[in-house]
Amino acid sequence: MKKDDCYFLGKVTRRHGLHGNVFLKLDTDQPEMYTKLSSIFVDINGLLVPFFIAKQSWSKGETLIVSFKNSTEALVDQVVGKDVYLPLTGLPKLTGNKFYYHEVVGFEIREEDGKSCGIIETINDQTGQHYFVLDLGGKQIVIPIIRDWILELNREEKFIKMSLPEGLMDVFLIPSKKDE
Repeated sequence: MKKDDCYFLGKVTRRHGLHGNVFLKLDTDQPEMYTKLSSIFVDINGLLVPFFIAKQSWSKGETLIVSFKNSTEALVDQVVGKDVYLPLTGLPKLTGNKFYYHEVVGFEIREEDGKSCGIIETINDQTGQHYFVLDLGGKQIVIPIIRDWILELNREEKFIKMSLPEGLMDVFLIPSKKDE
């Protein structure tokens, strides 16, 4: 299994108790989708290694307590602090204006009149307000991801049409190092 065929699920944060259990902090806004995991892939030294789950229970929020099949102290030591992935094939298909963040990287953002705002380079979901980071001719632009602003998502032509407030592009322009 390659990382390109997977999506980031979360991180094993620490041990739980003395019986080989670990805390798995999920990076999702839909934790209910992960109530019955049978296996996960853990990134160990750049390789995705499958681990099979014997049992799991909820701790709080988006954190699971996971017990692996044939768990040992050495195995637990190996996975603590590591990133966890699942295959993309396991994600349900979204329709309409709903999208997974990983699927729209590389899409163009367009205003209502069709004018290009740039290409999505990355998406920052580490802040309270998630946002697209766009490249427009070597300049970076930040556009908040606000569902009400999204008018159309075209998967075939790879663009998102948005209704952006006037002047937003000027406010959220990040100067390049050359401009400083």
